[in-house]
Amino acid sequence: MLKIAQHSYDEKKTYCFNLSAPFLSQFFKEPLLKLLPYVDYLFGNETEAHEFSKQQNYGTEDLKEIVKKISEEEKKSEKTRIVVITQGSDPTLVYKDGEVKEFPVIPIKEEDIVDTNGAGDAFVGGFLAQLIQGKDIEDCIKCANYTANYCIRQSGTLINDKADFK
Repeated sequence: MLKIAQHSYDEKKTYCFNLSAPFLSQFFKEPLLKLLPYVDYLFGNETEAHEFSKQQNYGTEDLKEIVKKISEEEKKSEKTRIVVITQGSDPTLVYKDGEVKEFPVIPIKEEDIVDTNGAGDAFVGGFLAQLIQGKDIEDCIKCANYTANYCIRQSGTLINDKADFK
């Protein structure tokens, strides 16, 4: 991952990273810290962000403070690091340009949730699908929420029909 991150930096590409699971911050702390300076977009959920904060000794459980602190970690390129943290049914937090913004998720009834497996990956995929088209953060989050919402309404990570995101 570090070689790809270095290549992205050298070629002035955008490098994205997903915290993926709390244990990564616990057991791979040093490799993660070596990678972090290259990260332009960092994704995670609230559990992953809390564990990262704990491992970095941020001294806070406040997610708004955590996203700010992650964003302010050492950065190699001139690009601003954008931190995106999901919170299940609570608003998604985005730290960009010195400000935390909250984006509401698409409401869903508890009985409509079939399987949350893959929801975070679907979220990131939806976000990146818009980012590579040059869309703004609001559109990226809108699509990310749409794809995560779509994902949790079915069993497994299969797509059963054509998406109608607009």
